[in-house]
Amino acid sequence: MGVDTALIPVVRTTARQTARGRLPMLCAGALLLLLALVLVAPGLFTGRDPDATDVTRTFQAPGMAHLLGTDQLGRDVFARLVHGTRISVAVAAAATVIGVGGGALLGLLAAAGGARVDALLMRVVDVLMAFPEILLALLVVAVLGGGTLNVALAIGLAGIPSYARLVRGQARLVLGSEYVEAARALGVPPWRYLLRHVLPNVGGSIVVLASIGSGSAIAAGAGLSLLGLGPRPPQADWGSMVADGKDFLQTAWWISVAPGLVISAVVVAVTLVGRTLQSSAVR
Repeated sequence: MGVDTALIPVVRTTARQTARGRLPMLCAGALLLLLALVLVAPGLFTGRDPDATDVTRTFQAPGMAHLLGTDQLGRDVFARLVHGTRISVAVAAAATVIGVGGGALLGLLAAAGGARVDALLMRVVDVLMAFPEILLALLVVAVLGGGTLNVALAIGLAGIPSYARLVRGQARLVLGSEYVEAARALGVPPWRYLLRHVLPNVGGSIVVLASIGSGSAIAAGAGLSLLGLGPRPPQADWGSMVADGKDFLQTAWWISVAPGLVISAVVVAVTLVGRTLQSSAVR
């Protein structure tokens, strides 16, 4: 019995659409597992001390004794990866909250503050957006110094311009609507209709951008830790683990490759989920 060749393109199209629909769900599932890893005690996944050193077990390859091997100090790479997840995700979450909060405030002020205020704030935003976010974050860290809190603050401040521009554009559309004009005519204070009408209507766009930006925040946090500006040793996060193994790539590749793969997988998953939300919002 022959196969109807006319059905082949239909089958291929259906398979592609199914894969595109399932892939974001798989990524969302992986992110939920990561969140569980952060919120639940890391000891449920590994009973080893991430900071325990053993000079007799340095550079052990991945195996049954050590799932992802050991580093130059004999520390278990898997244990450090699990415990470092909490710091890496916490930095990205804090940076996203700072960026969204600051950007929303700046965007609302620009949209509702009049032509002069709008022009002034947007020129500042334009200047800041001319520089890569990681460069702005490095500048903030250079002023404040390194450390987990300062890295989160630096990444958050660097992300404010992009959020501010989005909120300002969306808020101006809402401010021109009839119900906002009616609120103004009734003498409703600006802060009240901004909080009650404008902010809820731009909230969806903010959530979508924040879901995409959180992936960039994870990558930026890892990059700053790679440069030695993140958590202080022996505290581990993904970026510092990559830095620990960069000098041993030929002899002990697993020290850097394991956290590097986790960073890449999480950033791709978060970005893909954010893009899916963005596509759904457009539809």
